[in-house]
Amino acid sequence: MTDFSDKRILIFIVAYNAEKTIGGVLDRIPRTLRLPNVEVLIIDDSSKDATFFTGLQREETSDCFRITILRTPTNQGYGGNQKLGYRYAIDNGFDIVALLHGDGQYAPEELPHLISPFLTEDADAVFGSRMIHKADALKGGMPKYKWVGNQVLTTFQNAMLGTRLSEFHSGYRLYSTRALSRIPFERNSNDFHFDTDIIIQLHFAGMTIMELPIPTFYGDEICHVNGMKYAFDIFRTMLRAKCHEKNLLFDRKFDVGQVELTYDMKLGFASSHTFAIDAVTPGAAVLDIGCGQGYVADEMAKTAARVVGVDQYVRASDNPKVEYKEWDIDSGGFPTDVSQFDQIFLLDIIEHLHDPEVFMEKLRDAAVHKRPEIVLTTANIAYFITRFMLLLGFFNYGRKGILDRTHTRLFTFGSLRELFNQTGYQILEMRGIPAPFPKAVGENALGFGLVKINDFLIRFLPGLFSYQIFIRARALPTVANLLVETIDTSAELKRAVVAAG
Repeated sequence: MTDFSDKRILIFIVAYNAEKTIGGVLDRIPRTLRLPNVEVLIIDDSSKDATFFTGLQREETSDCFRITILRTPTNQGYGGNQKLGYRYAIDNGFDIVALLHGDGQYAPEELPHLISPFLTEDADAVFGSRMIHKADALKGGMPKYKWVGNQVLTTFQNAMLGTRLSEFHSGYRLYSTRALSRIPFERNSNDFHFDTDIIIQLHFAGMTIMELPIPTFYGDEICHVNGMKYAFDIFRTMLRAKCHEKNLLFDRKFDVGQVELTYDMKLGFASSHTFAIDAVTPGAAVLDIGCGQGYVADEMAKTAARVVGVDQYVRASDNPKVEYKEWDIDSGGFPTDVSQFDQIFLLDIIEHLHDPEVFMEKLRDAAVHKRPEIVLTTANIAYFITRFMLLLGFFNYGRKGILDRTHTRLFTFGSLRELFNQTGYQILEMRGIPAPFPKAVGENALGFGLVKINDFLIRFLPGLFSYQIFIRARALPTVANLLVETIDTSAELKRAVVAAG
């Protein structure tokens, strides 16, 4: 017999108009769970019948486990009710919370079986699935239209998330409170698609969901779900989750895990990285500002004479041609003598600066009379997808991409050209960069093909189809530097005249 005494377990029953069934649900909880460390929480969601008073009677007379009955001040909905129960579980130090329905549709007798994986810490969440053995669901009385709808929606959701769950729509769920405390479930819908929201959050957070088979039972309970509205809510939620995952928009409830501080290398196709690496002058001294982990700098060193990479977090280099220096770009000054370099690279950096005009002027001034070449890439806010989203009324920041939420300044071709002209740089080359489709759809024929199509379209309408902007520019000397050069060259010329004299 499994020993459940090592974990604090909350059996959480959501109830709405369950006056006639709530007592049976309590009676069916197995004796193996009638322990001091097990509590039953019933939250009556402002029922119109005597659900609360029926539960209150059981709270006062129960001698096998503690029962707590609560009633919401106003109806919170299926999802809103769950939020209260999970918050209760976390705040009161439970290890596991098991969700049951007050109408008895899900068998309490299955609780020991579903709790068992948590005892060995094999799962963050366990779902009782009616669809592991699909035919059994029909035998259990599931209406055919629900059976078909369940599978259609689940297939769609698996395809969108890349998961392999047998069912997204079972209400028999158990969670470790450790897992719940790591996801923002309180931001989820109060409606029935709360269950989809929480699956997406668990998946995005990299947590383990285990499914175990449960019997299907449909009695004379009243269904409060509007099927068409539910399907539409699922469809919309999945699209938002996918767009969030692909950094096309930002949705706080799906913002789980750490924001990436570094980006993958984009080689083998037209990208900001390949453009930058190809721009390195053979034998040049290169300064890579905002070098990240230095992967691009390492590639530059294959052509350059030496490369110095600076960033807030850097690694040690085992390449004798590469040196990394730790530097916070907002701290002011420069960690190295800028005038020593032939080329200065600013890859996806300028959009993070609070005042890029001031930074570019300081960079130009620090270069003194060297007049280095500046190679810069940044996102094009006028990209056609961003324009289309704006047409639909969306301007959502995300974790990565054009609307990375860490961006403070956004540019078009025109505004970036103006910035360079106004801060004292001569633009040598300006062109568009296609979107990194291989990173989104895979490094395959489709991904590479989309890059080629995008690159072709950029030739005709760069402002519309460029995902990023690539610039090569020359730093012009400041007036002060030019005056020094004028005095020095004049003095040399005078000496030459005297010598020839």
